[in-house]
Amino acid sequence: LKWGYTDAYKENKRGKPIYNWVVVDSIVDTYIQRGMKPLMEIGFMPKDLSSKPEPYEHTWSKGGNIWTGWTYPPKDYNKWRELVYQWVKHSVERYGKDEVTTWLWEVWNEPDIPYWSGTFEEYCKMYDYAANGLKKACPECIIGGPHTTSPRSDKAYKYLTDFIEHCLRGKNYATGKIGTPLQYIGFHAKGSPELVDSHVRMNMGVQLKDIHRAFEAVNSFPELKNIPIIIGECDPEGCAACSEKREPKYAYRNGTMYSSYTAASFARIYELMDQHQVNLKGAVSWSFEFEDQEWFAGFRDLATHGVDKPVLNVFRMFGMMSGQRIFVKSDNGLSANDIIANGVREKNDINAIACKSSNSISIMVWNYHDDNIAGRSSPVELIINSIGNKKVLVHHYRVDDQFSNSFEKWKAMGKPQNVTEQQYKELERAGQLQMYTSPEWKDVNDGKALLKFDLPRQGVSLIQLTW
Repeated sequence: LKWGYTDAYKENKRGKPIYNWVVVDSIVDTYIQRGMKPLMEIGFMPKDLSSKPEPYEHTWSKGGNIWTGWTYPPKDYNKWRELVYQWVKHSVERYGKDEVTTWLWEVWNEPDIPYWSGTFEEYCKMYDYAANGLKKACPECIIGGPHTTSPRSDKAYKYLTDFIEHCLRGKNYATGKIGTPLQYIGFHAKGSPELVDSHVRMNMGVQLKDIHRAFEAVNSFPELKNIPIIIGECDPEGCAACSEKREPKYAYRNGTMYSSYTAASFARIYELMDQHQVNLKGAVSWSFEFEDQEWFAGFRDLATHGVDKPVLNVFRMFGMMSGQRIFVKSDNGLSANDIIANGVREKNDINAIACKSSNSISIMVWNYHDDNIAGRSSPVELIINSIGNKKVLVHHYRVDDQFSNSFEKWKAMGKPQNVTEQQYKELERAGQLQMYTSPEWKDVNDGKALLKFDLPRQGVSLIQLTW
């Protein structure tokens, strides 16, 4: 489901490269037209440039080998450099340097596992030549990496730190000089759900441990103080293209467990950023759109057949929060270190993240537990201090089993696979972010606003106060 080849590179009978950007352009055009900033992954290896081109086609979906010719080093590193040069040069010509210099570039994906069939040294060589080609075409363009897998494993941690060491102090394979461009650090962080007594149990702790160890790795190099960090894949687990039907442990994806996990985990990433004092610039939700699949097939996507799933509404909530983060204290919340040590297994994690602008405060509150089983709602009492106004206007948005939830609406319809036009409209409406209550004015007494509400298990609320 997730593999494709853009036909960007072929060679004629004399070995002369032929570049074809039609498919690549159609993809990038779509990003640019929608104001998106791509993280451009330079890979994988075109068949005509692979050092081991046969077999090239994989038969993974039929249980065969996936690690075929596309995973191998280039047969000619100069041609590899030239391919990157031509791609970046074409991008600058098509979209303009002002646009392209706002993108991020990486070389390959997870080279510490069989996505890369070469050695560590060959990966460094491939990176050096790619960076050299990119900088020749666009000296101001931004490149980094290595986008390795979960740093909680000693092997991945060592690959990450060895790569940084090469970039800082190693001999550049392409130039012969010391050092290679490394303008941001990229790594991947994943949770690990499992099926326990017929229900899904998440493991946010291991994902947070990935992030904690990666931040430690970056801080072990004083030269990297304040270097931008990108979590290139930041997700509850590692197989977006596996469906719930194939593996029942992915059943969390359609409902509110995915949305509450996202709220709670992203807030803890900010907490770890503060703890380690690193420059975290962003995290990528490695989610896809899967065409021609069943409704709510249980892939890691944010929408199904164009109908938004609950998790997308948590991203909408984050998008509505702006300003400076402010301190939150919870009587029933867990810290990032608590979750790394013990998960969210005993009590529910009821906590919040908040921010303030000149005339507004936004608070996201969640009621999360690692076990995806039914449970009671919890009463929440929210106290906001130091408000310099007599009244505030409160907007309360909610994602739970009743609000902003197309999956529950679809189940109530009888789980149709042939959805009527009227049903589709209803599902579309159900998939949008909805208000829990009508907007209302609240009095502020002694600089404090008090709000009380019940929050269901795996529910998320966004409260916005404006004046």
